Amino acid sequence: MRVDIWSDVVCPWCYVGTARFTKALAGFGRREEVEVVYRSFELDPGWPAGQTMPILEMLASKYRLSMAQAEAAEARVAGLAREEGLGFRTDRMLGNTFDIHRVLHLGRAQGFQHRLMEAIYGAYFARAEPVFEAGTLAAVAATAGLDPDDVKQTLAGDDFADEVRGDERRARELGITGVPFFAFDGPLAVSGAQSAATFTEILGQVLSP
Repeated sequence: MRVDIWSDVVCPWCYVGTARFTKALAGFGRREEVEVVYRSFELDPGWPAGQTMPILEMLASKYRLSMAQAEAAEARVAGLAREEGLGFRTDRMLGNTFDIHRVLHLGRAQGFQHRLMEAIYGAYFARAEPVFEAGTLAAVAATAGLDPDDVKQTLAGDDFADEVRGDERRARELGITGVPFFAFDGPLAVSGAQSAATFTEILGQVLSP
């Protein structure tokens, strides 16, 4: 069975939802029968490349919130992340994620996609590292097993751009408007940061004899 997960690396619900899915999968008795593929989805594809903004400022501006309201919104999802044992900092920056998705496709090509996704999530959410910078992203990727020179070479060109756009085109075809989105073999799919118990139930249902 294959599970395709559409997500964006700056999406806190994807961070939490992926952790819950991973927890469910780790305890699933038929884990070796499940292939997981991360698919690209940009929450804001129009965000200018090279431009970053503090996350709290973005939330306040986009949703017309006071800074206190933005902080409260972040605190709610931070609490859910910490319940899963995840680090969560609110002083991180937001930027365009297209190039990060290209590097995730490089990771898939080299067999390191899951480790790379976890490494990027940790760097971004738990440590607020500037993953939009090529040097930082290459260093993070190296901790997941990739050659940092391969990452820099990918970022310097347009490698895997078609793969990112293909994932996003497929998301539109499926009617995906929000992430995380989990598509299981067959017609079954769920969206949102479901509980680990829900994911366990779905895995068992899909792989039932």
